[in-house]
Amino acid sequence: MSQLSTRRLRWALLAIPAAGALVLAGCSGSADNGGGSSEDPSTTGFSVMVAQANDADDFYAQILQKYSDETGVEVEVIPYPSDAYNTQVTTQLQAGNAADMMVLSPGTGQPISVITLAEAGFLEPLDETSAGLLPAGSEKEYQIDGDTFAQPTALTPVGMVFNVTAADEAGVSEYPATYEELLTACTTAREGGKDSFTVLAGGIPFNTGLFSMLVSATRVYAEDPDWNEQRAAGDVTFADSGWRDVLEDIVEMNDSGCFQDGAAGGTFDSITAGLGGGTSLSAAVPGSAAASISSATGAELNVQAFPPADGGDAFTITGANYAWGINASSDDAVKASAQAFLDWVAQPENAKEYADLSGSVPITGIDEATLLPEYAPIGGLLGDGSYVGVPNATWPNPAVYEALGTGVQGLLTGQKTVDQVLADMDAAWGE
Repeated sequence: MSQLSTRRLRWALLAIPAAGALVLAGCSGSADNGGGSSEDPSTTGFSVMVAQANDADDFYAQILQKYSDETGVEVEVIPYPSDAYNTQVTTQLQAGNAADMMVLSPGTGQPISVITLAEAGFLEPLDETSAGLLPAGSEKEYQIDGDTFAQPTALTPVGMVFNVTAADEAGVSEYPATYEELLTACTTAREGGKDSFTVLAGGIPFNTGLFSMLVSATRVYAEDPDWNEQRAAGDVTFADSGWRDVLEDIVEMNDSGCFQDGAAGGTFDSITAGLGGGTSLSAAVPGSAAASISSATGAELNVQAFPPADGGDAFTITGANYAWGINASSDDAVKASAQAFLDWVAQPENAKEYADLSGSVPITGIDEATLLPEYAPIGGLLGDGSYVGVPNATWPNPAVYEALGTGVQGLLTGQKTVDQVLADMDAAWGE
């Protein structure tokens, strides 16, 4: 695999719940207005902090360039590395020199979460067009007292990206329909010469956390889609709910050889090599990775839900995992110009183009007939609403997700017990 292909694959995995990119150009601050009047939003330029790993992963830049070509508005795109993005956004906002617009995470669960930054006064309220794009039930992730502080970019199904080509090579004829079948497939994959059924970046907390949330779709949220609200009300805890089943299943999968050897120290490079190289059959990564890996390797990949326990219902995770936010400290004309872009990208044809570029689903609605082919296995779930948003988006602080991610690392090494991880998560919630 070429170096560029490897970099492309690695970037495709860096999405939930982090965002960022290699530094390619630019610095923070408003873009030159291109000679137009600083009082005229139709000609005022603006700057945007975005995620971009390399020249091939420039979907933000592409949609912004299309807007610039159509309107004549100059837009400065400013990328940052993934491991520094959260810090860049928060530091620059606090210093008063952040870009005019930035890509954020909905809710409250991360340092760059919309509600967290809005409560601190860093984000500008948006118009009714932006408010009209919020997925049903997600209002608390974007709004305070009726004001909307970010516009979702697209819906991003998260799942088990499944390498069909590698599965055929290992003798796994189809993706497991139940958890019990999954355990059998783990054995079959090993006997078929593969390193594992699932490759896990066990040394990266937000990948172990993401995998855990995928498992929770059927163990927790299929039965109680409002579980987070119940937890916030103190009616349930992690320790006395289906989250115990989630962690016990992960321990059982580890003991059954479902993960690669040394999974506890795995990195995103492990996923790139395993899933992209066909030595593992699946990985818990954003669905957009399926198209990226298919393009880079020629293998057939699709997006699957984590299988339910025998007798359970299929359920998955899909959310608007990224959102455009406008810097409250930018000039009024700049803010108006940025809002004009948001209104433009909310138009169905532009929302569809952005979704196709980014390997996601248009924020304007789910249509099974127009989904990218990689999402066909979960098209029915998306179409009938059998999904929940990314759970940690409405957890009260980043510490809960950190306790989950590092806790699963501890389960893989044997340094933590299920009881300890659940207790850590409940403590991090704030009780």
